[in-house]
Amino acid sequence: MPLSVGEVVDGTVTGITNFGAFIQLPEGKSGLVHISEISQDYVEKVSDCLKKDQKVKVKVLSISPDGKISLSIRQAKPKNAQPIEIEWNKIDEKQRYMSFEDKLNKFLKESSEKHDQLKTRDNRRSNYRQKRNNGFDY
Repeated sequence: MPLSVGEVVDGTVTGITNFGAFIQLPEGKSGLVHISEISQDYVEKVSDCLKKDQKVKVKVLSISPDGKISLSIRQAKPKNAQPIEIEWNKIDEKQRYMSFEDKLNKFLKESSEKHDQLKTRDNRRSNYRQKRNNGFDY
């Protein structure tokens, strides 16, 4: 049965490059997962996420007229459509007796920490891009 765009299939990693990974597909075909399609998170090195002969699920993104197959591991993962259930009766005992101001201060502190983590991640990404482009922004 021939592959079709949008189909999710099992594959095996056959090669790793600095820009992605080659995947062996059913019926002897192979395709490429670009580094940006490996994970939802930032991937600096493909070898940090994938190993040769690893089994993976991939989604077929496109098939060019000359037979090149573009794949995605990131899009092959099922999305969580259901929101997380919160059990309001099981609120942390410490929070139950906190004042509004204390709760607000706790929220602001956690929010600030998350913001700092995002800034650090973005700085790493921009530094990596600058190194990759030899310091030139195009």
